[in-house]
Amino acid sequence: MEVAAFDFDLPEDRIALRPASPRDSARLLKVTPAGVSDHVVRDLPALLRPGDVLVFNDTRVIPAQLAGRKGTATIDVTLHLRLGPREWRAFVRNARRLEAGDRVDFGGALEGEVVEKLADGEVHWRFHCDGPLEVALERAGAMPLPPYIARRRAIDARDRADYQTVYAAKDGAVAAPTAGLHFTPELLARLDAAGIVRETVTLHVGAGTFLPVKASRTEDHRMHAEWGSVSPEVAARLRRAKAEGRRILAVGTTSLRLLEASGLDPFTGTTDLFITPGYRFRAIDGLMTNFHLPKSTLFMLVSALMGLERMQAAYAHAVRNGYRFYSYGDSSLLLPHG
Repeated sequence: MEVAAFDFDLPEDRIALRPASPRDSARLLKVTPAGVSDHVVRDLPALLRPGDVLVFNDTRVIPAQLAGRKGTATIDVTLHLRLGPREWRAFVRNARRLEAGDRVDFGGALEGEVVEKLADGEVHWRFHCDGPLEVALERAGAMPLPPYIARRRAIDARDRADYQTVYAAKDGAVAAPTAGLHFTPELLARLDAAGIVRETVTLHVGAGTFLPVKASRTEDHRMHAEWGSVSPEVAARLRRAKAEGRRILAVGTTSLRLLEASGLDPFTGTTDLFITPGYRFRAIDGLMTNFHLPKSTLFMLVSALMGLERMQAAYAHAVRNGYRFYSYGDSSLLLPHG
């Protein structure tokens, strides 16, 4: 399928540079086969049914952007896939200045050793530091805001809290599962009171989520792998909910991709599942997600779920009505069966 089919006009002033405050005051566009309706995120308990299952991604974003020096050269690194306790694959700006065996000082008593140079500016790193690598990254790293935000303002202390879900628990993501940024403890309590079931899975989101699609056809695009886990206990409860006819709703495309990769079976490993129109969903019945980039893999995913024409119309409605886009933007609730 032609990637150009997933293009749409988006004024630059629709890109959110800060999140809504409070988080659940963000707007929410409900999309069904019957059309669209405008809400706010705190309306969510009234928009769902008792017994619905919301599946959250409990990954925690680490400070995965590093700036180091090799001689006079600045080496900018964005970690994206953990390979071991101290080893990562990363995207590197100025990778041409590196060779296997080189060492780069990232400050904060953190040093990186080049294990191998890979294709497309990727590098396999082994890190050296005193104590756990996570502690060194907290000292030396910065939050990996998406490029379309970082180009327009500096990353600051507010982002340490803003770019993290309130239920984040397991270190490893280098990008936030942004649909979850809208939830507050108060909203979670109201969902519980409304009889909405909550389950948790883990997918450590990689920086590959920010990469543009360079191919002209979807069949030629390669997704980067991300590590995820669905516990046997969660898988069993989800299969039971499915058998009972209750809806399983993914909070974010990361949860959706992991659930679809697992087929609601226990799962631990990596997935590079790429969902485009024509895909047959087998695990989920709906999705809560932010508004995505034109021609992105995420807009392809929501188009697969709801239909390309319906999502083009929904996004046009969002643009006309001042919805805010991308990681810090507003949200949508996509229900393909109403």
